[in-house]
Amino acid sequence: MASATSFFFLFCLIVSCNFLGTFALLSGSFPLTSTSLSRGGSARNIYLSSRRLGDAPALNYKSSFKYSMALVVTLPIGTPAQDQQMVLDTGSQLSWIQCHKKAPPAKAPPPTTSFDPSLSSSFSVLPCNHPVCKPRIPDFTLPTSCDQKQLCHYSYFYADGTYAEGNLVREKVSFSESQTTPPMVLGCTTESGQAEGILGMNRGRLSFASQAKVQRFSYCVPVRQGDHAIKPTGTFYLGRNPNSGTFQYINLLTFSQSQRMPNLDPLAYTVALLGIKIGGKKLNIPPSVFRPDAGGSGQTMIDSGTEYTFLVEAAYNTIREEVVRLAGAKLKKGYVYGGSLDMCFDGNNPAEIGNLIGDMAFEFDNGAEILIGKDRILDGVGRGIHCLGIGRSESLGVASNIIGNFHQQNLWVEFDLVSQRVGFGKADCSKA
Repeated sequence: MASATSFFFLFCLIVSCNFLGTFALLSGSFPLTSTSLSRGGSARNIYLSSRRLGDAPALNYKSSFKYSMALVVTLPIGTPAQDQQMVLDTGSQLSWIQCHKKAPPAKAPPPTTSFDPSLSSSFSVLPCNHPVCKPRIPDFTLPTSCDQKQLCHYSYFYADGTYAEGNLVREKVSFSESQTTPPMVLGCTTESGQAEGILGMNRGRLSFASQAKVQRFSYCVPVRQGDHAIKPTGTFYLGRNPNSGTFQYINLLTFSQSQRMPNLDPLAYTVALLGIKIGGKKLNIPPSVFRPDAGGSGQTMIDSGTEYTFLVEAAYNTIREEVVRLAGAKLKKGYVYGGSLDMCFDGNNPAEIGNLIGDMAFEFDNGAEILIGKDRILDGVGRGIHCLGIGRSESLGVASNIIGNFHQQNLWVEFDLVSQRVGFGKADCSKA
């Protein structure tokens, strides 16, 4: 899901003055349908290091996750720990868990896991006079207040109409009996339009990565098959990744307070995309299209919480022209999937279309690239239809480039928060 705090992501937090008021958050992570995300569980394996970085112990935690539209990890939350399924989201800040105290609305998917606060000795609810209830820019775009119970009450809305509503709380993540995180600010959701919570991992001060002082984290997204009924298993590391010696790293673009622009998300993992190749041919797209302009439009970010890749008009139109040139006769005319993907093909032979189009590559500095083989450039969306996993950013109401998880398959992606860089490493993620 895309990051909070900017016009691009239309992400805001409002805490109301009355019981029905809302703390509203509009995220830019845009599942293309209202179908619930993956409900698969994920076994975990913990390995804790005594090595210290500065004054903080180096956290090393390994977990698996299930992948369909999203990366669904399981974290042990509370004291004693209760396993909670959460969507790993490098594009948003606030983490929240399911805390259902009443039956969810009939139209909402049932929660995959539900946290019971009464069973945790480390759980506490934030009163409305807590400093987090008076957020500063860029954490949230609007000032907060409280409900009639004097608690921080929030409603978290997504662009596709899904939502989460509850209270802001403090709770620990208990990786083992000997090591837990400090109490962190989370959302405790009592009503939700999706089945899992969110693990917010952007660079904001309230993200899990920031509050838990995570030095680095990484994941390996497995290749999904067919109609997504089978949810393959990937790997997630908090801390040291034993494979990092093979990664190619690119520096993150950072922005000072004075550089923050209305359409820029300063908390996102923004990178310098240099160009895109199709079938070995570098397309005629100026590199400036992938960088923030004077108003902040055009930044390129790596987002695990957005399914597909979305590009600004100049880049998208050039790609579409090339796809039409290579495989235009096969395009499904007048068809748009989910209001966003319009390079779609009918028939049960996607390999034929892949051969016509060829491989695709996103090129970055330092010689790093994300290579998508011709056998993986199309995604099956049902009824025998396959679409190129790229849409127009304007279909989301945004003006930035988002590289989603579909184009991160069979790839280690590491976020090094100390060195301010992102690493890529080729892998068979089903075996990672």
